[in-house]
Order: sequence, then structure tokens, then C-alpha cells
Amino acid sequence: MASRTAPVRAALPRPEDNGFFGPGSPTWKVWTSPTALIGFQRSVVLEHFDPFLTAAVADMRGIYRDPAGRLDRTLAYFLAVAVADGRTAIEASEFLMKVHAQATGIEPISGRRYSANNPAAQLWIHVTGWHSVLKCYERYGPGPLPAEEEARYWAESAVAAELQTCKAADVPRSREQVREYFAAVRPRLCSSERAHEAMHYLLRTPRAQGKARLWAVSRLMAPATIATLPKWMRRLGGFDQPVVLDAAIRPAALAAVRAARSPRAKLAVLAGTLPATHRALRQHLLAGSPEREETTTPALARQRHQQPAPRGSGAVASG
Repeated sequence: MASRTAPVRAALPRPEDNGFFGPGSPTWKVWTSPTALIGFQRSVVLEHFDPFLTAAVADMRGIYRDPAGRLDRTLAYFLAVAVADGRTAIEASEFLMKVHAQATGIEPISGRRYSANNPAAQLWIHVTGWHSVLKCYERYGPGPLPAEEEARYWAESAVAAELQTCKAADVPRSREQVREYFAAVRPRLCSSERAHEAMHYLLRTPRAQGKARLWAVSRLMAPATIATLPKWMRRLGGFDQPVVLDAAIRPAALAAVRAARSPRAKLAVLAGTLPATHRALRQHLLAGSPEREETTTPALARQRHQQPAPRGSGAVASG
């Protein structure tokens, strides 16, 4: 059961509420596990099989100019939506929409225009993130969730998608629907020189640009990340590895995850490498009970803080 059990730290602001999911939710359990780091690396790598996302990343060059900062802000956003209070999650969503609004251009393979805030692009990012984090939790953490908890996890994933521009009707709400989604998008997935560059960069970030700690952490996680990806992706991306390494990396990853289960260890892993994610997790673990012992919804949180729903989401704030 994931809950705020650590002592209150006076320097941390008290959360307003329990966010969208609350103590005991599978979302809190999965997204605060050390396995979420491996799942995050998995998601940002496989996302580049979408040529439109690849074009946006390649044109903006953010991961190359500031790899640690770019990855940190993205993971901190996902973590805020998963475990922060409603106000924090809504503010993070609004900020992200503004950043993505600048990412527009022409995808060179198809010649079609891309936009990072496009609902289809946002759905791809959302599904790959939530699926990858759960998959790595199952493989390197406690194992599969009970059926009831897994059903709840995907229902909670659909709630989280309301903070992006995803069309509500398109968001998968079960593992089977996730499989159907991946089958539907597979025909448009491909690789390219720019996708290949980004995937390999994210798997093994260079020391000079990514700083020594990210250089080391990315390389330690890469074999575990690759082992969770299907063979066709590994071959297409040019980062396949021997089956014997797939088998050998699992016990090592399991041991590393067990060693990092305590709140102190989780924070130590993030300290100095992913500061925004560290702050988000520290707030969750150490801030104590919220002002209101209740969960909220994206619509209610927006209404309370007078924020509009993202365009294209289909979400409607009441009132």
C-alpha cells in the first residue's frame, strides 16, 4: 500500500488533497516504485518509433542540449499527475501544454505537419508511459497486480489522460484495449536516422552532455529496459541484445529494486540527477497528510483553480 508514512517535514508545503487517486491506489504503488525509472527510460525510447514524435524531438533538440533537464521535467510531470495534489497536477499540465505549443513543424518522412499537442501524439505519449511503467513494475518489481487492481490502474490511467489533449473516447481502459491500441498504431511506426540517434542517446547518454551520473545511470538501466521490449522493436531500433543478457539482467535488476525500496533510498537514487522528480517524490513521501483527506478529479481541480480543460481532450469542467 503506497501512502504517506514518513514523518512530516516543516519545510514542505502541505498538499491540498490526495490528488486524483489517493493512498492505496495502484497508481501510487506503481509510479512510486523504483521500477518507474526503468519504465520511463523504456517509454521515452520506444516513443521514437512514432515519426511525428521523432520529428518534434529532433527539431527542438531539447534532449541533446539538456538531456538531464529534459528527462527530469518529463518524469516529474508524470509523477505529479500520479501522486501530487490536484492543484499541482493541473499547474504541471498547464505548463506542459505551453511548452508543447512551441513544438510544431513538418515531419520529413510523410511531409505532414506535426504538433506536440495533437491528441493522437499526446495519446501515444500517455499510453507508452503508463504501459511501460506497469510492465517494468511487473518484471522487476513485486510482479503483476491482482486483476482488480490492474483494472483500477487502467481506469486511473484514463483519468490521468484528461490532463492532456487526448480524446477521451480513444484512451484504452484495459490491458486488452492497450494491446488493440498498439496493434492499430503499429503500421505507422518506423525508424529513421533521427529516431535511431535519439533512441541510442536515451539508452546510453554520453558523459559530456548528460553529466557523469546520468551517463552511468542510463547505461546501468539500458539492458533491463531493452529486455522488456519486443524483438521487432529491438531489431528495428538497432539495439538488440543477446537472450542470455535478457535472462542475466533480471535478477540483477530485481536485487537493485529491492535495495531501493525505502523512501530514503528512492530519494537518494534521484538526488543530484533528476532534481524536479526528486522534489515531486520528496513532497509525496514526506509532506504528511493533506488539508483535505479526499481525492479529486481533473474537472473539479480545474474548476477550483479556474483552469480550462486542454483543447481536444473532450473533458468538460462542470460549473
